[in-house]
Amino acid sequence: MRDEDFRVVREISFFSTMSDEHFDDLFKMAYLQRFPEQVQLATEGDKAEFLHVVVEGTIELFGSSNDRETTMFLLRPVTTFNLSAVLNDTVYLMSARTLDKAKVLMIPAENVRRLMEIDLIFAREMVAELSKRYRMVIKISKEQKLRTGVERLANYLLRLNAQSGNAGLVELTEDKRTLAGLLGMTPEYLSRAFSTLRKHGVEVRGSKIRLTNLGDLNDLAKPNPLIDKRAI
Repeated sequence: MRDEDFRVVREISFFSTMSDEHFDDLFKMAYLQRFPEQVQLATEGDKAEFLHVVVEGTIELFGSSNDRETTMFLLRPVTTFNLSAVLNDTVYLMSARTLDKAKVLMIPAENVRRLMEIDLIFAREMVAELSKRYRMVIKISKEQKLRTGVERLANYLLRLNAQSGNAGLVELTEDKRTLAGLLGMTPEYLSRAFSTLRKHGVEVRGSKIRLTNLGDLNDLAKPNPLIDKRAI
C-alpha cells in the first residue's frame, strides 16, 4: 500500500491500537483497492483468501441457489465481511459485490489468522466484530420469523425515518429488487406491501417516500428495540 493508504488504514479502529510490528506483519501483501460499481469481490463456495474491510462505499452480500438470487446484507464503512470464513479457513457462504464506487481493504487471510494467535488486542477486536455480525443475524432472523412482509416493510421505513431525523420523509438508497431481498420477499410482494401501506400514510414517489401518519404506521409496525435497534 501507498503511504497515504497506510495512514487511512492505521486510523481504522480495528488497527489503531496495534503495535507497529504487528501492523506491518498484518499488512504484508495487503491492498487498499478502489472499485467501480457492480464489481464482484467474492464468490460463495470459493476459499476465503482475503479479509475484506469496507472503507468507502456500499457492499452487497448476496446468496444464490436453484437459479434464484437474493440480497442478504448491505454493508457500509467501516466493517468487515466474510470474517468467519477467514478465521475458519473455509469457503465463503455469500458472494459480495459493490453497489457504488467503493474502497475495500484486502488483507491476506493467513496473515489475519497468524496475528490472531499472537496479538490479544487484535483478537479481541475480531471477536467483537464477529459478535456484531452474529447479533445482527439474530435480529434479522427474528424479524423474518415474527413479522409479516407488510410489518417488515413498515418497520424498515420507520428505521429510515429515525435515521433521517424523524422528518416524515425518507429516500431509498437501494433499488426495489435489493430492498425486496433485504426484507425477505419478492419484488412483486414488495409492491403489494407498499400498496397496503398507503392506507397507513405511506406515499411513494420514486425513491422518495413520505410518511404522513406516523402514529398509524407505528401502531401497525409495533417497533421492538430488540429487533429494530440495528446498532450493536
